[in-house]
Amino acid sequence: MFNVEMYTGSREENYELVKKQLSALLHDEPNQIANLSNATAILNQFLDRVNWVGFYLLDTNGELVLGPFQGLPACVRIPLGKGVCGTAALKKETERVQDVNQFPGHIACDAASQSEIVIPLIKGEQLIGVLDIDSPETNRFDELDQQKLEEFVDILMKHI
Repeated sequence: MFNVEMYTGSREENYELVKKQLSALLHDEPNQIANLSNATAILNQFLDRVNWVGFYLLDTNGELVLGPFQGLPACVRIPLGKGVCGTAALKKETERVQDVNQFPGHIACDAASQSEIVIPLIKGEQLIGVLDIDSPETNRFDELDQQKLEEFVDILMKHI
């Protein structure tokens, strides 16, 4: 079902295809971990110039805890308001950081990461966690990436 060679259209068309693939994979599957795992796999295969794709999930103690991911081992716990992930979670807003070295309080789980986008997972009004994507290049993520990744998360949240 998933074939990276299928991505031959414009960036917008490719993102639409990824969203359709996500919907098909999540259809009738209620398990949160399975759905989050497949979402990371889709994004890791689709996105170029990234070195980490994964989720941090809000724990009962109010910290973000490492969830399904693809990439090198990562920080396990991130307090709300700390680093890019904790800031996005606390504000419940996407954080798109072109140069993580310029972000106050950045948490360097992987020294190779230079830019990052973090999209909060919100169900109703409740924060569930965040989608975190890192790149070894500065200025990797633009407005189109943000828009389409937020749409991707909207689809995912219907199955979480």
